[in-house]
Amino acid sequence: MFERFTEGARTTVRTAWSEAESLGHRAIGTEHLVLAMLATDGGVGHTVLRACGIEYGEWRDALAAGDDAAVLRSIGIDLDVVRSSVEETFGPGALDRARPAERGGFLLRRSKVPNRFNNGAKKALELALRVALSMKHGYIGTEHLLLGVLKEERGLGARLLRERGMSYDRTVELVRAALREAA
Repeated sequence: MFERFTEGARTTVRTAWSEAESLGHRAIGTEHLVLAMLATDGGVGHTVLRACGIEYGEWRDALAAGDDAAVLRSIGIDLDVVRSSVEETFGPGALDRARPAERGGFLLRRSKVPNRFNNGAKKALELALRVALSMKHGYIGTEHLLLGVLKEERGLGARLLRERGMSYDRTVELVRAALREAA
C-alpha cells in the first residue's frame, strides 16, 4: 500500500511517528497523522485543515496536555459524570488529590518511542486507500489520509476534528475544491 503514497503522504506518516515520539506516546494514532499534516507545509490535507481553522500549535498543545477528557469521550465516557460520582462517594475534590503521570495524563502514559500504529491509525490508512480508489485516484495523498482519519470515526483524530466543526462530507467538498484549484 505504501508504494501508492505520494512523497507528501510518506512524509506525513514519518512525521506522525516523530510527533508521537516527541510527545512520548507509545503508539501512533489518528491524532498524530493530523498533527503531521499540520506540521508539514503543503499538501491538500494541510491546506484543508488550515482552511478549517485547525492550527498546529493548538492541536499539538491538546495532545501534549494529555487530553484525557477527549480520549474518554472517544470511548463514550463523560468525565464530568465520573467526577460527580466519585465526589458523591468520596467527597468534594477527591480526584484533585490524584496526580497524573509526569507531563502526561492518566491515559496517555509516556514512553520513549512509539513502536506501532494503533488500530485507529491502521484503519485510517486502509480507509485512505479506499477513499483514493473511490475518487479514482491512482495515488494516496495527504487529502486521502485526512479523509481516512475522518472516515475512521472512532479515532481520537476524527473525534477532535468533529469537535472543531469538520465533517466527512464537508471535508470531501473542500478536498475536491482544493484539488481543482491545484490543477
